[in-house]
Amino acid sequence: MKKIFLLLCIFLSLFTFSGCKNKDDSLELNDQVISHEEKFGGVYIQITIADFNELGFKFGDSLDITFSNGYELLDLPYYNGYYTNTGEPLLVGYPGYPYIRAGINNGEDLFNLANLSETDTASIKLNKAGKYLDIQEALDIHYTDIQGDIPDEVFGNFRVVNVGNLKTDILYRSASPCDNQHNRANVVDTLITNKVNTIINLSDNDAELLEHINKDDFNSPYFYSIYEANRVIALSMNMNFKSSSSEDEEVASIYSEYNENTFAGKLIKGLEFMLENDGPYLVHCVEGKDRTGFVSMIIEALAGASYQEIIDDYMITYDNYYGINLETYPSKYNILKEKNIDEMLKTVINDDSVDLTTADYNYYCKKYLANKGMDEAKIEALEEKITK
Repeated sequence: MKKIFLLLCIFLSLFTFSGCKNKDDSLELNDQVISHEEKFGGVYIQITIADFNELGFKFGDSLDITFSNGYELLDLPYYNGYYTNTGEPLLVGYPGYPYIRAGINNGEDLFNLANLSETDTASIKLNKAGKYLDIQEALDIHYTDIQGDIPDEVFGNFRVVNVGNLKTDILYRSASPCDNQHNRANVVDTLITNKVNTIINLSDNDAELLEHINKDDFNSPYFYSIYEANRVIALSMNMNFKSSSSEDEEVASIYSEYNENTFAGKLIKGLEFMLENDGPYLVHCVEGKDRTGFVSMIIEALAGASYQEIIDDYMITYDNYYGINLETYPSKYNILKEKNIDEMLKTVINDDSVDLTTADYNYYCKKYLANKGMDEAKIEALEEKITK
């Protein structure tokens, strides 16, 4: 009987979850089901963040991922946020995601790049524990979805953008007033009531918009009134802002349908919708952070905003959500600025010899939009419509 009990104990000690091995400080998770995360172009590896971490993997580790078709991602950082540079791969356990996600930060669709199908699987192996822990700890940021003792404007990441030559109170930005996954929709809806006339929804497609409206917890009557008046456009943008429409007019005309579905193509759809409808305008995604940040930056640049005005407006979001500003966390502030809004501005300027701090953003914004396929007459008309 004692022998049976001993054997049982040994068996239990060797049992591992979903093919995970933990021996001599090595960790492996084998043959996990994957799926295409289409919104931003990544790969969901279908194990929850909590279960993955429970196996012994930790934020800041270096990992190797091998897909069953042979595609590999080696020495991959594992973070709880998008802390790599634009265009670099990572594994992320972002709060609220259903599974861990492999992707390229603001870059190409990894699922397509790796030529994956949903019959493929992924195996993950620890490369080096804690190799990227310094970056994880330096940039570790997360926020609460529970309204506390802060103003609604802060909780909803809501603000009016009065920079450059923008008409007074013509542009607002916020978290989503219709997608309530972060418990902010009704708060934002109350804040925009009687303030905005046209809404640029960057995160949803038409079907997703209807899903939000039909949910039991939908409580955004002002948003719904704008929606019923056909003054909401649903663009379903990702954050691959370095993807582009062709600058060659002949090629662009052949591939016009493709170009309309790139990041730049959807951006232009949104700007043309503004041209066709009167403001004040609200630009939002889910959190009102990156997609909203890029589109707001374009509008601000078109209105002749300075570098510092654009930076200050973008970084308010990090203060609202995470309490990060130049006084509280100067190092985090500067790293986030350089990795995010500075990279967006560099994409618009597209010339490394230009000083970001003194650039003529009106000039480079017009050039960028024209190169991405927006009619120059429409660019001028939009500028006239939104500026003093």
